Amino acid sequence: MIDKRCSHEAVVATLQDGMTIGIGGWGSRRKPMSLVRAILQSDLKDLTIVSYAGPDVGLLCAAGKVKKVIYGFASLDSIPLEPWFRTARQSGQITAVELDEGMLWLGLQAAARRLPFQVTRAGLGSDVLVNHPWIKTVDSPYEDGETMVAMPAIPIDVSLIHMNRADARGNAQFLGPDIFFDDLFAAAADRCYVSAEEIVPTEALQELGSIHTLRISRMNVTGVVSAPNGAHFTACDPDYGRDEAFQKLYAATARDPDAWREFQETWLRSSPEAYNQALAERK
Repeated sequence: MIDKRCSHEAVVATLQDGMTIGIGGWGSRRKPMSLVRAILQSDLKDLTIVSYAGPDVGLLCAAGKVKKVIYGFASLDSIPLEPWFRTARQSGQITAVELDEGMLWLGLQAAARRLPFQVTRAGLGSDVLVNHPWIKTVDSPYEDGETMVAMPAIPIDVSLIHMNRADARGNAQFLGPDIFFDDLFAAAADRCYVSAEEIVPTEALQELGSIHTLRISRMNVTGVVSAPNGAHFTACDPDYGRDEAFQKLYAATARDPDAWREFQETWLRSSPEAYNQALAERK
């Protein structure tokens, strides 16, 4: 058995400037926030981020780490607009590649299957093709001759995802209602790191949930990080829900430079252990 357990610092040490990093989760749900904070504490820059974006992208934009974002949306769910992403987008700080949600899904799917593109009707008649002329169309080779979008693969250097449980070998499990695309992020990337609320024996994964919850295969995982509260302040059901008060605190920092500096000092520059200690004291 290959033991793939590693630290937050070890994951970040494998990353390089200019990389394309996929971040799993969805909006403000099950984001690998402790790994995002580890990137914030590094010197990494000029990153391309692929994400159904939430505070992961917002924080990285606020820290000046991002060159380009490829995304289907950017939201905090209960707060419709991600404020720091909005600031970066409106100021021209980043290159924004905004796609239909289904097109992003198909781009990840193509990369996971090592195909050059996936065919779809999504995007036809929209400004997606006007704004992104590198996305081509293709004619069906069959009698219908229909013209469709050839959504290109979105290759990823490294993906970061967060799961409820994982074993030391890299098998990982979600226990909440919304797996969404984490399995595609894992398969589309050259390397994938999983943070998990708890690392458990392999046999425990079968006891905790039904077989369909074991969506992350060790074959697609390079390393596993133990990260209790690793998705906070986003939701990681059923372990914990979204911390709405904390999220409002975060969102308010985009309007107040002093509040942003205090938020950084209190929450973004500490170790995962210190973060959890501060979180326990806050509650």
